Amino acid sequence: MGSGPPSLNFLSIPYSLTHSWPRVRVPAPAPGTAGVYFSNAGERLHELDGDPPGPPEELRNAHHSVQDHIEVFVMDDTVSDLKTQLFEREKEIEALKKKLELTEKQSTPVLEKQERVVNLPPLEPITSLNNDDIMRYSRQLLIPELGVKGQIALSNISVLVVGCGGLGCPLAQYLAAAGIGRLGLLDYDVVELSNLHRQVLHSEQAQGQPKALSAAQSISRLNSRVQCVPYQLQLSRNNALQLVQQFDIVADCSDNVPTRYLVNDACVLTGKPLVSASALRMEGQLTVYNYKGSPCYRCLFPSPPPPETVTNCSDGGVLGVVPGIMGCLQALEVLKIASGQESSLAQQLLMFDAQDGRFRSIRLRSRRLDCVVCGEAPSVTELQDYEEFCGSAATDKCRRLNLLNREQRVSVQEYKAILEHSVPHLLLDVRPKVEVDICSLPHSINIPLASLEQKKEEHMALLQEKIYELKQQMNNTSPVQVFVLCKLGNDSQKAVRLLEELTGGGELELKDVSGGLMAWAQKIDLTFPQY
Repeated sequence: MGSGPPSLNFLSIPYSLTHSWPRVRVPAPAPGTAGVYFSNAGERLHELDGDPPGPPEELRNAHHSVQDHIEVFVMDDTVSDLKTQLFEREKEIEALKKKLELTEKQSTPVLEKQERVVNLPPLEPITSLNNDDIMRYSRQLLIPELGVKGQIALSNISVLVVGCGGLGCPLAQYLAAAGIGRLGLLDYDVVELSNLHRQVLHSEQAQGQPKALSAAQSISRLNSRVQCVPYQLQLSRNNALQLVQQFDIVADCSDNVPTRYLVNDACVLTGKPLVSASALRMEGQLTVYNYKGSPCYRCLFPSPPPPETVTNCSDGGVLGVVPGIMGCLQALEVLKIASGQESSLAQQLLMFDAQDGRFRSIRLRSRRLDCVVCGEAPSVTELQDYEEFCGSAATDKCRRLNLLNREQRVSVQEYKAILEHSVPHLLLDVRPKVEVDICSLPHSINIPLASLEQKKEEHMALLQEKIYELKQQMNNTSPVQVFVLCKLGNDSQKAVRLLEELTGGGELELKDVSGGLMAWAQKIDLTFPQY
């Protein structure tokens, strides 16, 4: 006879005594037995008497023959009632889960992303506010500078947001909350985990989803009265004019130089005001271009900077709250223009320093009469190839430089082979210390590129010391092999060039590790951190 559950009485009876009893669905508590739980043995054993044919499946063993015995466990009424209640609650919980899942699906806005530019129908004119509008916007309706007239104006305005990232997310969020009539949300990229610390419209669940669609869904949940048009496409010379001319105001939230020139020229050619912001590390900037005679982007920057001098968030990093602040200020300027107020930043540049907690504003030059796009005799009358003009790709991804020839570079696979064969060499990591603290290869020495450029004595002495030690180990006159490494293989190329100039290249054999640590993480050590 097997043992039953604690605190329960049990008895074991031969199956032959129960052959005519009805089938009950019960678990088998021990090998060679079948178990049944009842609250009252006297009542329930009699109820087992019942219909053929033969013994029920629950009382058979693995070979389909009848168990030798069944165990009948006797529970008191309290335990039985509790089990019944628990079963009912579990069914209720399961039903509620299904209802919640269905409700969430129904409440998620059904939006289709646009993969090409199409002509949008005009906004349906709004001439008054209904009760829901008055309640929703009541706190800003009380502001004399806005009022009912300004709120109605917002409802009839359309804004194109170029970039749904760190700037575009807070900008679009506050424009939607304020009641802008239509938002065009343009971004070709998808949501990644590294976006979430600053791109607040996206979520963990949205990873891999188009940013434009993710942002539009979040905004529609915030304010369903706002028309959201998500564009998952790359802005180019072929589609920018058709897109920009369909919106009243354009907000540039991009993170690359070619797109800034493209958006500027499209706004000038279509006569649209451009509210432009940027954020990097602990700093931000904001201004308004092409608004009531103010200068355009080309007036200030007639020529693009060299690609190798441009830093973006992927390269230099950014504290998430900084683009949040700048995006909110960008939204403020859009709302002022949309509601008929004067922009305070036309021909002004607002600069924010998060480290010092200071804002300052400087006056910009006036519109250039000889500007090639907004001047008196413009030479740019149509959009051009901006990647060729700027010498860089229209993307916020890290740019890949090619400063060295093939003989001066090794792949991460080739460097791995050098490690495996224990070839004497020096591995120089030229990243800033803050990046080395994130991750590094254990056999590397860290001398930042900036220290090499400044020829800092302590770092130059360290490099000479390591080279001397390696020469002593080699005990020959062969050049010392120095492999230079960084995050992506850009700064390491600059360092190779610089070291060649500093040393003359005679005693050192300098090589760049192509692709840097991120290539190492993707191709050699999949457990190595990526950032």
